Amino acid sequence: MALHDDRKEYLKKSLDDQGLHDDPMVQFGLWLQEYRETGAEDSTAFAISTVSSNGDPDSRIVLLKEVRDEQLVFFTNYNSKKGRDLNKNPRAHALFFWSNLERQVRILGSVVRIPRDESERYFASRPIKSQWGAAASQQSEPISNRAAMDDQLRLTQEAYPTQVPCPPDWGGFALSVDRIEFWQGRDSRMHDRIRFNREPLGEWTTERLQP
Repeated sequence: MALHDDRKEYLKKSLDDQGLHDDPMVQFGLWLQEYRETGAEDSTAFAISTVSSNGDPDSRIVLLKEVRDEQLVFFTNYNSKKGRDLNKNPRAHALFFWSNLERQVRILGSVVRIPRDESERYFASRPIKSQWGAAASQQSEPISNRAAMDDQLRLTQEAYPTQVPCPPDWGGFALSVDRIEFWQGRDSRMHDRIRFNREPLGEWTTERLQP
């Protein structure tokens, strides 16, 4: 399937040096809010990339649940592929792609588990169907067929009809931002790219990158 003739011009916005906030997390919040206000579905979705113990990269979509103290919080099964990768190599890369605004945000940092009580509180706030799914699934593990998966769900529903205890292998990760790049599509593929780098004492430095 040849896709050579697919074309898109990026004309909506610009990213001027003087218009960028000094604090990249404030800038991230402004961009995220602007994207959410477009009414886009799954506006908090982003790709999280990890590296396995044998060096293989892997990416998947997760949902951002909180931004705090220069950290991004998301939840998963700790025994999933991403959880196992992060246990071996607690570094991750996050990619947000906001097509309605012709923007990307790329983030690199270290990952830690959040406190257990926070994971339990969040799990209890989830809809019951989400609780059932998280408890019934051994995420990333092979299974014989769909019927076997449905049986696992049914057994979980019967055991916990109204509230599911937070599984011990389920919880949150916090990605601490070490590097963050803001990308704004521009005409003639001369895109704006501005990268913030965290210095050892916690200050941020910025640099503009060529597209």
